Amino acid sequence: MSDDDKPGLIGKIKDKLIASKEKTAAAGRHITGRVDRGHENRLPPGQHLVDKWPVLDLGAQPDVSADKWRLRIEGAVENTVTLTLADFMALPQTRYVSDIHCVTTWSRYDNRWDGVASQTIIDLVKPTADARHVIFHSYDGYTTNIKLDVFNEPDVILAHSWEGEPLTREHGGPVRGIVPQWYFWKSAKWIRRIEFSAVDKPGFWEERGYHNEADPWTEERYS
Repeated sequence: MSDDDKPGLIGKIKDKLIASKEKTAAAGRHITGRVDRGHENRLPPGQHLVDKWPVLDLGAQPDVSADKWRLRIEGAVENTVTLTLADFMALPQTRYVSDIHCVTTWSRYDNRWDGVASQTIIDLVKPTADARHVIFHSYDGYTTNIKLDVFNEPDVILAHSWEGEPLTREHGGPVRGIVPQWYFWKSAKWIRRIEFSAVDKPGFWEERGYHNEADPWTEERYS
């Protein structure tokens, strides 16, 4: 990505906020000890419902214009591609309704997403036989990792719209990941690159004390 293509950052990375979250992980806060492996309850252990969608980030929000946005998909794939927003919108589109569960203990039900299903991306790039993991890279430098099997779930989507409207910058527009069965830090905002990999590569929060898998129903909040 050339300097001309790099988006401006609105705000400043909040080092104190990051340090606070690291301390939260080290202290194991919000762990109830309850486990719901069968998803008998819609609300995972230790979560509470909210009506509004809170805005959470590292302090700086990339200002990525539609004409500058690019998504490169590469790594352990047969077909490396770089998509403009027009290319992305020309792919088969899908709508999915899912819940959000944030590691900070809030959950929001019935979010309507429009975008491209992860399975469409898989069909497009054709992961190689040794691909096992998917790493999201964001325009603000954020990264997070999931297993390829998780990325291949039918409810995973690269979303451009929420509740029928384009995603705002604050919530990760133009395009963000939605991985609804895991804590929401796995649903990376402002995606610019998706890397398929034979080896796991823990991301920003995973390297700072947060769990590598992040299953809300077994309280995989911290490592």
